[in-house]
Parts: sequence; C-alpha cells; structure tokens
Amino acid sequence: MSNQITGFSCSKHFEGYPCCHRQWKHPGHCSFVHGYSRSFTFYFRAKELDAYGFVVDFSSMEALEKKLRGYFDHTFLVNMDDPLIPQWKKLHSEKALDLRIMANVGMESTAKLVWEWANSILLERDLGRTCCSRAKASENNFNSAYFESIPDWFTTLEVDS
Repeated sequence: MSNQITGFSCSKHFEGYPCCHRQWKHPGHCSFVHGYSRSFTFYFRAKELDAYGFVVDFSSMEALEKKLRGYFDHTFLVNMDDPLIPQWKKLHSEKALDLRIMANVGMESTAKLVWEWANSILLERDLGRTCCSRAKASENNFNSAYFESIPDWFTTLEVDS
C-alpha cells in the first residue's frame, strides 16, 4: 500500500473582502497604496465523511468566515517592516484606516496565513478528521496564489470508525 493519503475532498469559496495594501519595497506601482476585493477558496480533505456524509459542513464554517471578515473587510494591510508604520498607526488611531500589520501582504503569504487559520479551526473542531490541504487567495479574477500542504497532524492522527 502506498503512503499517499486517500480520502474525500471538497472546496468552499468566500468573497467580498475589500481591502487595500502596498508592497513598499516594490520598484513599481505596487509600492503605492491600492486595493482589491479579496476572495479565498479553501480545499478540504477528510479520511472519512461525517455523520451527515460531508467532508466539511459548509454551514459550520462561520468561525473561518468571521476571521476573514474581521481581518480583510475594509482594512489596510501593511508589511511589518514598512517604514511608514508610525504614520499608519497614527491614522489608525484617528480612525482614518483600519490597520492590519502582516509579515507580508502578498497573495502568497496571505494564502499561507488563511491556510493556517482554517487548519487551526478544523483541528480544534474536528479533532483531526479534516484538514485544509490548499488555500487560494485572490486579489481579483486574474491574480491569485495558493499555499498547499497536508498538516503533519492529519497524516498521523487516527480517525475512529
């Protein structure tokens, strides 16, 4: 038998998170503040279906949607090494923007961040029965990035039959 994980999969898409960011180190126009309506697609896996025949019951994903909305809805995202952080914090304190400081605001790093969020929620809720194997972060219909990995705990936890 192969070491490959077999099982079921499904995906869930979330959209409508208007926010802005800048990549201050970029030599071109990406260094300017600009915005998108971000969207996210999560790809879930399970070794076994739940009692209702689902990998993930989509109606039970409120915690993930709430986290996405709180972090990306009408917010301003900057890298933690942005030299204008003091000014952004001042504007945040004056309620001119809703600041989120990230390791990296790019779609690649955002995909990894939301993948981590999804897996944290799933591990706590489903105790290892499910995982997020891939997260897609999109800034528009043309540009997106993925982070893919099977969490170590998913490959090692046994699921009760």
